Parts: sequence; C-alpha cells; structure tokens
Amino acid sequence: HVQLVESGGGSVQPGGSLRLSCGASGHTYSSNCMGWFRQAPGKEREGVAFAYFGGGSTYYADTVKGRFTISKSNAKNTYGLLLQMNGLKPEDTAVYYCAAERVVAGPFVLQEWPYSYWGQGTQVTVS
Repeated sequence: HVQLVESGGGSVQPGGSLRLSCGASGHTYSSNCMGWFRQAPGKEREGVAFAYFGGGSTYYADTVKGRFTISKSNAKNTYGLLLQMNGLKPEDTAVYYCAAERVVAGPFVLQEWPYSYWGQGTQVTVS
C-alpha cells in the first residue's frame, strides 16, 4: 500500500502562484506513475498533470499546459511529487488530489480509474 499526503494549497489572487507537494510513504515501488487531479464544486474530477518516475516523462492537460509544472520532489529522504502552479486563474479553483499507481498505460494517464492510491486533497482557491 501507498499513503499519499498533499500540502501547499491555499488562496491566491489571479496571476499568482502556488506549489503543491505530495509525500508518498509505504510501498513506494507501487507509485512509479503519479498524477495530480482536481475537482471543482459541481464538476467531475479531472486529470491535470502526470509524471512517470521511471523514465521522467510528463504529460499535462491542455487547460494547464505552459502554466503548471509537475516534478519529483528532491527533498532528502522524501519520495513525492510537486506541482508548481503559475499564472493561476479563477477556473483553477478546486480541491487538488495526488494519485499513484505502479503502471498506467499512456492513453489513460489523466483518467481516474487506473490509480489505486489517492491523497485526501488540498484546497486551491483563486479569487
């Protein structure tokens, strides 16, 4: 099993920046594929960004491409994920979730169903 804990959410004005962190613990070999998802009020959860730790590839939703950057955490003794969010817009307001899975096929990296492990979410508000 893998435990995921997100942090770094908050409130920011349009055009501002936030950095989200996701710490993973437990059987981290089961989290080679990690992604960020978000869910706005009244909307379905959507994939935002994906990273494959084994090879370093990344993938972004069109709505955040060029503004968000996903990367592996470089903190000492920490296995986890970062999401740098720049140029935030009111439509980026949502609860952001970190997800992990051992293997996710390419076409499905931004879909919910392949992921077994989820964090509790962190609120991001842009207004």
